[in-house]
Amino acid sequence: MMDHLPAPTTAEELRAAILDRYESLSKRLQQIARYVLDEPNAVALETLAVLAERSGVQPSAIVRFAKSFGFDGATQMQRLFRDGLLSGNAALAYGERVRQFSETVDNKAVGQPGQVLAEFIEGNTLALQNLGEIVSSADLEAAVDLMAQADTIYVAGFRRSFPVAAYIAYSLHQVDKRTVFIDSIGGMTRQQIHAITPRDLLLVVSYHPYAEEAVQLIDAAVERSAPVLSISDSLVSPVAKPATQVLQVREAEIRKFRSLSTSMCLAQALVISFAFTTSQPARNASTMKGASKRAKQ
Repeated sequence: MMDHLPAPTTAEELRAAILDRYESLSKRLQQIARYVLDEPNAVALETLAVLAERSGVQPSAIVRFAKSFGFDGATQMQRLFRDGLLSGNAALAYGERVRQFSETVDNKAVGQPGQVLAEFIEGNTLALQNLGEIVSSADLEAAVDLMAQADTIYVAGFRRSFPVAAYIAYSLHQVDKRTVFIDSIGGMTRQQIHAITPRDLLLVVSYHPYAEEAVQLIDAAVERSAPVLSISDSLVSPVAKPATQVLQVREAEIRKFRSLSTSMCLAQALVISFAFTTSQPARNASTMKGASKRAKQ
């Protein structure tokens, strides 16, 4: 127990403390930790009873969770997230709009295809707007640096994540980056990563319920001291915790169907940023050469 430590003073400090201590928490407290990390707006705005219902625990468990991080109770912990929302009205508006959108759609019968299209457009628009809130410039830059430093990038994604991984692998090939797409044809998942080294990078895309193949690949990469870049829906998922860097994506869910629009947007930004970053030295060298030539004239 670490209750004697001072309580975090900001939501970011609490987030870091949760990530640091996650493995040492009981399964019930891990369940709450994941909800706190994934739904900070709800933690800020909802009552203890609502939070308990949504996270699937008793209210007393949430109080126990808060106290384990040095707070007097759940209210003090919630205040950190509420203070953060007050300084960022866009995040508050997003949370309210998502709740209103979900309630409206779920209470409406499925209509004509045009109506369904409109629902998916609105849901995906909300998720795309939120992408900039949860993926910081520093996170994206760290991911691009890992890609730039790698001799070879191994890319994997299974089932629902497969299209995103396939797009990333295709795009990396297009910008002449040495890439291995792990497609698992013939059950050769582990064999396709056998040559990975600490100079390479494993890029894995996986969302709940997290493909066992993805977890196995990450374990194999970690065993070989290779860095791992994960794109996942939770910072404490089985594919995120062992990773060197994580990019979190919260996809829209419309009528129980989860989209991939936000993941594809992030994938495009990631590859294009990588392409421009790796071409920058060449452009700089060309600029310097031109300047030197002009100076001699």
